[in-house]
Amino acid sequence: MKSEPDAPVISARALSRSFKTRKGLIEAVAGIDFEVMPREIVGFLGPNGAGKTTTLRMLCTLLWPSGGGATVAGCDLASDPVGVRRRIGYVAQAGGTSRDALAGEEIVGHAQLYGIGASTATDRGKTLMKRFDLAEMWSRKCGSLSGGQRRRLDIVMGLIHHPELVFLDEPSTGLDPQSRANLWEHIRSLRDRIGTTVFLTTHYMDEADSLCDRILVIDEGRIVAEGTPKELKKKVRGDLITLTMRDTAEAGRAAALGGAMTGADQPSVDGNIVRLHVPDGASALPGMMRSLDGAGLDAVGVEVASPTLDDVFLTLTGRSLRDHAA
Repeated sequence: MKSEPDAPVISARALSRSFKTRKGLIEAVAGIDFEVMPREIVGFLGPNGAGKTTTLRMLCTLLWPSGGGATVAGCDLASDPVGVRRRIGYVAQAGGTSRDALAGEEIVGHAQLYGIGASTATDRGKTLMKRFDLAEMWSRKCGSLSGGQRRRLDIVMGLIHHPELVFLDEPSTGLDPQSRANLWEHIRSLRDRIGTTVFLTTHYMDEADSLCDRILVIDEGRIVAEGTPKELKKKVRGDLITLTMRDTAEAGRAAALGGAMTGADQPSVDGNIVRLHVPDGASALPGMMRSLDGAGLDAVGVEVASPTLDDVFLTLTGRSLRDHAA
């Protein structure tokens, strides 16, 4: 059984999870609502401790919700967790292969966990390996593969039972830029060539911007924003001026000057860094520099940039996602 064509592949309603600690009850996920539609690539963004991994583990049936619920791939999370597991693929951040095992053996063994025979698993595995540019790696030990190759092998294992939905947890962590770009192409192919829905977590803003049809931003257990990358960037008004001052005292004085500028938002200060949103960075910068010069301040670094997804997070939460990334 697959989800109805027009029905959400994921539908979460008031999904929550609390943990008991010595300091009391911690609400890791605070009753979130969201949907993921068929053939979407949806990014789930948030700093460490925001509830991102807890949500992912609940949707994959690895953690029981404290409240609310969800349907995943047409199955209710509470009443049919086995059905959920049969219909999804899950690729953990740490991967799931043994260094000493052959790649083909790992694929066939993983397929057999889903009741797939060795012959069928071999045929499917070799087809997927070819699709992910791993055709020559079937008889190679996993430990001999590069980081990018092992990550693609992890995804092959997550797809061996033909799931309609695959969860990717930090898929490109630890990869070099070339390997990351290559992996992105393969992730896009899951949607474009196979029709698989992809739900991924990431700390990389460029990854979310490049890959995702839609993004969910979670902070302190709550969804604080959602939309396409373009829609989210519209939440940030104008351009961002970033000033690097000599010390925190000068940063505070520069922020006060920036905040007095016509049309400028309230600046944020992080150490000796001042960030200021203005309607038009190119026209505002000369006036800002004159103000700094008049106050006897000398910025050691100046940057003007159009809004990014990290700026969106900064605007929504008052802090940078990069600062909290692992």
